Amino acid sequence: MTLTLDNRSQNKESSLTQALRQIQQLNSKIQELEQQHQDYVQKQQNLISAIAEICVSPMQEVQALRILIYRGEAACRQYLRSVLVKQRKAS
Repeated sequence: MTLTLDNRSQNKESSLTQALRQIQQLNSKIQELEQQHQDYVQKQQNLISAIAEICVSPMQEVQALRILIYRGEAACRQYLRSVLVKQRKAS
């Protein structure tokens, strides 16, 4: 009887240890995802600032934001580069 109770206690303890380890792993993953999200938000804020600085018309700003939303950061940066090239050619 004592061996059965000890065995059950060990199983419960190992289950709790496994659960604790899983919780720690999840917390670690959550922290990693939060950092990635913060990095993403910072990049987006920097890009929006660049849109405001580079675009000379509201239509260009709207187009840049549409590209950012629907096609992503790389496409938006490419669009902003093309706007800068056009501005340099015009001046």
